[in-house]
Amino acid sequence: MDFNLISQHLAQYQGERRIPPLEQWQPPFCGDMDMLIKANGEWWHEGRRMTRQKLIDLFATVLWREGDAYFLKTPVEKIGIQVEDAPLFIAEVNLLTLADGHYIECLTTNQDRIVLDSEHVLQMRPYQGELKPYVTIRANLDARIARHAFYHIVSWSELQEHGQQTVLRIPMGNSVQTLSLDNSAF
Repeated sequence: MDFNLISQHLAQYQGERRIPPLEQWQPPFCGDMDMLIKANGEWWHEGRRMTRQKLIDLFATVLWREGDAYFLKTPVEKIGIQVEDAPLFIAEVNLLTLADGHYIECLTTNQDRIVLDSEHVLQMRPYQGELKPYVTIRANLDARIARHAFYHIVSWSELQEHGQQTVLRIPMGNSVQTLSLDNSAF
């Protein structure tokens, strides 16, 4: 896998989105806010769906996770929020063809952009009794992959049967990620 090629590809989008240095900030906890990020990626505040995407994108840049708790974090305050499943949601994927092979690029609804690689691997986890696809985006923040986006990933990957187990081989340049799709444990 050529990290230089991936870095060059992602660098062209760097000016679009800047994440502040949240790991450097140690503000005091200031209480909880009536904010909820639903499993489908919708943001709700005080019982109403938020519709101003630029405001949602701004809040997403200061999302922070500690254990199972989620916060909006600034240099002067840390406010607790609720998250039903994963705080980020991938609704778009693209197949990239770079010099050393194919890669899958993922875009969250909040403008985060990553390429599936050894640091951003696809994983299947149970949510409400079903296996769902996820990938870690940044700072322990996971994104759930929308069903239609996951179907694209499957179509660009290779399915293989090994006995009673189905394995998905996801392209990562000159290597692959192997993912078991066996859900018998759930």
